[in-house]
Amino acid sequence: MTLAPARPVAAAAPRREQRSGDLARSWLGYVFVSPAVVLFVVFIGGPFVVAIGLSLFSWDMLTPPEFVGLENFRLLLADPTLLQAFGNTFLFAIASVVTHVVGALVLALAVNRVASRVVSYFVRTAVFFPFIISWAAVALLWQYMLDPTFGLVNHYLQRVGITPPDWFLDPSWALPAIIGIDFWHTLGFTFVIMLAGLQTVPKQLIEAARTDGATNRQVFWHVTVPMMSPTLFFAMVVTFIGAFQIFDPIQIITQGGPDDATTTLVMYLYEQGFQAFQVGYAATVAIVVFVVIMLVTLLQFWGSRKWVHQQ
Repeated sequence: MTLAPARPVAAAAPRREQRSGDLARSWLGYVFVSPAVVLFVVFIGGPFVVAIGLSLFSWDMLTPPEFVGLENFRLLLADPTLLQAFGNTFLFAIASVVTHVVGALVLALAVNRVASRVVSYFVRTAVFFPFIISWAAVALLWQYMLDPTFGLVNHYLQRVGITPPDWFLDPSWALPAIIGIDFWHTLGFTFVIMLAGLQTVPKQLIEAARTDGATNRQVFWHVTVPMMSPTLFFAMVVTFIGAFQIFDPIQIITQGGPDDATTTLVMYLYEQGFQAFQVGYAATVAIVVFVVIMLVTLLQFWGSRKWVHQQ
C-alpha cells in the first residue's frame, strides 16, 4: 500500500498570508483614491452627464421640462449671438496665449540674467503678486483705472497729448481692454512656469554652443527654445484652457457689452441659464465649450509631436 505524500501545510500558510496582504494593500489603495473619485463624480463627471441630459430638454426651472431632442443643437447653428460669442472667445484665447507665452518668456529671460538675488526675488514677487488677487478686486481696480472721467490711465494719456478711448463703451476697445487686464492679472503664473523651464536648460549645452561660436540669438533659438519646448507646450495648453473659460472680468465690468463685443461663450452660457432661464440651451452651450476645448487640446497634443523635444 502506497502512502500519499503529505500536503505542504507550512508552505501554503505564507501564500495565504501573501494573498491577504495583497488584498489589504489593494483595498488601501482604493481608500486613498476614493476622495478624488468622489470629487470627480460629484463635481465633474456627474454634472457633465446631467448637462448632456438637460441639453435634450427645454426647461425654464419653473415649469416641467419638455423633451425636445436635438432641437437645442439645431438652434445653435442659427444663433448669431452665439457665433459672435464664439469668435470673441477664440480671439481672446489666441491673444491670451500669444501675449502670455511671449511676454512671460521675455520677462523670464530678463530675470534669469539678473545677477543680484535681491533684485531677482523682488521682480518675481512683483510679477506674481497680481495673480493672487481675486478677479473681483482686479476687475474693480481696472474699471476705476480706465474710467473715462477720472481714470488714471486716461488722465496721463491726456497729459502726453493722446486722446484716450472709451475703453469699456467702445466696441472696438472693450475686448482689447479685457485682454490687457487678463494679461496683467495672470502673467505671473505663466512667468513662474517659464522661469522654472529656463532653469532646467542644461548649462553645458549653452556653454558648448558658445564655445563653437554661436551668438546669443543662435543659442536662444537652437538650444534654449528646444530644451524649453515641453514647458512652452504646457504653458500654451493651460493658458488656452483658462482663457477659453474667461468670465469674471467680463461679468463684473462689461456684462458682455457693448453690443455683445465682449460676450464670450461662458458669459453667454450664464446669460441663457441664469438670466433667460433657458437651462436646456445653456447646457447645450456648455457642451460646445467642452467639445471645443477638448478638440483644440487634442490638436495641440498632435502638433506637439513635431516641435516638442523630450530630453
